Amino acid sequence: MRINKYISETGFCSRRETNRLIEAKRITVNGVTCEADTMVQPGDVVLIDGKAIPPKAAPVYLALNKPVGITCTASKQVAGNIIEFVNYPSRIFPVGRLDKASEGLILLTNDGEIVNKILRSEHGHEKEYIVTVDKPVTEAFIQQMSEGVEILNCKTKPCDVFQMNECTFRIILTQGLNRQIRRMCKALGFRVLQLERVRIMNIMLGDLAEGSWRYLTNEELEQLFAQLN
Repeated sequence: MRINKYISETGFCSRRETNRLIEAKRITVNGVTCEADTMVQPGDVVLIDGKAIPPKAAPVYLALNKPVGITCTASKQVAGNIIEFVNYPSRIFPVGRLDKASEGLILLTNDGEIVNKILRSEHGHEKEYIVTVDKPVTEAFIQQMSEGVEILNCKTKPCDVFQMNECTFRIILTQGLNRQIRRMCKALGFRVLQLERVRIMNIMLGDLAEGSWRYLTNEELEQLFAQLN
């Protein structure tokens, strides 16, 4: 099993965070500093910072209404990181990102296996946002956003976009390019003033207060896992 998959299955951290640990030379397998393609066999001794990986904890699944200014990273060296903000008593990490200037729904978990399943764009899982821009939204803007916009040397996938009021629209994405919505708007001559994520797949932000978190319900988890299988 590849090292990043092995560690994510222990619940210690996600594959993305594992890759950062590998780059920092913090993981060894049988006393040898591992590389990104290192494979782990049964009986191998895997250490992080010279310490054994703790036993896998009971699965935790949280929904947080992230405020503006919080950074979605598990790195405790980053001021205002999401882990210290939530201050959960056991190790968890965010599922994907919501940029520092954005707010709204983000999931946190210690289940590394669901992270890739949720985030990979080919799986087509929906994420819904409400966006306010700096000038009135036009029919042409809505059409261009929905058909795809050239950013980052590629054209974004078609998506559903609905105008809510003069300067606000709702958008449903099935991909997650870096700062995608902000880049799409900028390419069309608009500047994002507020960006709030209100849904990830079947998980709704609802009336969860800003800065608060809650556990996912059993019904939410059942629906989520059904979509991920």
